[in-house]
Amino acid sequence: MIKEYKTIEEVAGPLMLIKSVEGVKYDELGEIVMADGSIRRCRVLEVNGSDVLVQLFESAAGINLSESRVRFTGHGVRLAVSPDIMGRVFNGMGEPIDGGARIIPEKYCDINGTPINPAARYYPSEFIQTGISTIDGLNTLVRGQKLPIFSGSGLPHANLAAQIARQAKVLGDEGSNFAVVFAAIGITFEESEFFVSEFKRTGAIDRTVLFSNLANDPAVERISTPRMALTAAEYLAFEKGMQVLVIMTDITNYAEALREVSAAKKEVPGRRGFP
Repeated sequence: MIKEYKTIEEVAGPLMLIKSVEGVKYDELGEIVMADGSIRRCRVLEVNGSDVLVQLFESAAGINLSESRVRFTGHGVRLAVSPDIMGRVFNGMGEPIDGGARIIPEKYCDINGTPINPAARYYPSEFIQTGISTIDGLNTLVRGQKLPIFSGSGLPHANLAAQIARQAKVLGDEGSNFAVVFAAIGITFEESEFFVSEFKRTGAIDRTVLFSNLANDPAVERISTPRMALTAAEYLAFEKGMQVLVIMTDITNYAEALREVSAAKKEVPGRRGFP
């Protein structure tokens, strides 16, 4: 039986404190039932005895402390996956935003999966051709490896990311078994439209799973977006046997979201860098 709590103590920015809660775990997904019956989602950030601190996925505006109710689902944030995610556009929480039908899931995957043991993997040796001569010749991308690209304000990093997604391939592979998972984190609406239209124009959308998180979306959704993308990539790679390239832009926005949540929790800020 799912319990509902009407013991909301305080709301501060994206955080909400709930008193007298039982049996709730870290990272568990919760639902806030508003006075008008609408539902907003949250995630457990901290548990201290019977006090629970949750992080809101939507705005805190309009939450009535005395009339709103909170219930917990018993599981963390999950992504619905099936082969039909190919060619689709999702928001940062894994919900379709391309006007198509909802995904009929083959399964639900927790986005906070178990980390892979790096010592148990195969030695990376297979070359991924990006079509960018400076990357392929000087800083080669290899299966199983990460490759950071550092950019500055005003430089065409969005065009570069789209070009890599469009051109990348594994040599010797016929192409039908290659997928790109593209995560756009904290970008503007204009950039989001550029990525979608560019992928559709070139036909790259057919082999791409696109997650688009906009700059005006909540910070907690921005933190979930890379995890959504990596969960989709692991599903395609480990369960469907596909070659998968994951592209994320812009990780700086992800780090800023971490800083925003850290500031809301009144944690002591670092002297330099990101949390």
